[in-house]
Amino acid sequence: MEQATHLTPLLGMTPDELKAVAAVVGAPSFASRQLAQWIYQKGVGDIDAMTNLSLSVRNRMKERYTVGLMAPLAEQHSVDGTVKYLFPTHSGERVETVFIPDGDRGTVCVSCQVGCKMGCRFCMTGRQGFQGNLSVADILNQLYALPERERLTNIVFMGQGEPMDNLDAVLSATRLLTADFGWAWSPRRITVSTVGLRKGLQRFLDESPCHLAISLHNPFSDERASIIPAERSYPLSEQLELLRQYDWTGQRRLSFEYIVFGGINDTPRHARELVRLLGNIECRVNLIRWHKIEASSDVPQGDAPSLSEADPVRMEAFRDYLTHHGVRCTIRASRGQDIDAACGLLNTKSKVKD
Repeated sequence: MEQATHLTPLLGMTPDELKAVAAVVGAPSFASRQLAQWIYQKGVGDIDAMTNLSLSVRNRMKERYTVGLMAPLAEQHSVDGTVKYLFPTHSGERVETVFIPDGDRGTVCVSCQVGCKMGCRFCMTGRQGFQGNLSVADILNQLYALPERERLTNIVFMGQGEPMDNLDAVLSATRLLTADFGWAWSPRRITVSTVGLRKGLQRFLDESPCHLAISLHNPFSDERASIIPAERSYPLSEQLELLRQYDWTGQRRLSFEYIVFGGINDTPRHARELVRLLGNIECRVNLIRWHKIEASSDVPQGDAPSLSEADPVRMEAFRDYLTHHGVRCTIRASRGQDIDAACGLLNTKSKVKD
């Protein structure tokens, strides 16, 4: 596989864009179908491997283009089988991607930005700040160049970055993955997560059939704002009002991610409010154990209390209350914590642009 170059990557291009490439290099228009097959179905990493294109066409193509596949720069293996990869981007930066095996399921947690603008208090990616958006090629590279590619059954956009803040690239990537000329995956195998950005969320709901996950973490607006600054510009109440306008009884699923902080958002008061807010929406709540991050207790905002890890018994009681009152709820198993691959731990601040 290649390293980042000045050449334009073919990975991420639509058939129409590939048709334009064919015209540039003097190939017949039907060569765009051949290009799509080599890139998206066969997953080749080298233009020379496209043997049904003439040698002269391939040579002209190599002067301007590259397939765009780039191997991971590093990898870490967890005791639980989770693998974290450090991928290069075409702009010369770095992102982390996580592969999570679970029996016959293989899930990849994909990043969409280098760092993140959202500044969520509990998240290492938020601490990193924002270095830039990933291109469609950068997003797809995390899948096509993944060593476990053939084992994948699910994709979650829950890595570094806020998908609704780079929505053009995220939507393009999911369309290519679900297209007949691509992987032809069902959109029901892809979940996109967000803290909720007004324009992005509305557009995603209207344009994408993929599953949606909302990072909720606290049902009270003032408390949520103390850990998720985006709450101030687009409150959860307004997000729920929008979500209620869509049908969640079909194949597209809605879930709410709820990181549990001990003594802060795991009280009966919070459980009752979640039931009140979500009781009339077809959804699932996923409880996630918070993983302590560097100096997190030293940066409370205003009167917000310091964050602390949840008690497993309280988490189970919280889950049981929600379930008993009609809100489906599960506790998500923590994976890859020993290699900083678990929820909220991805960070490449020290690894961007060596």
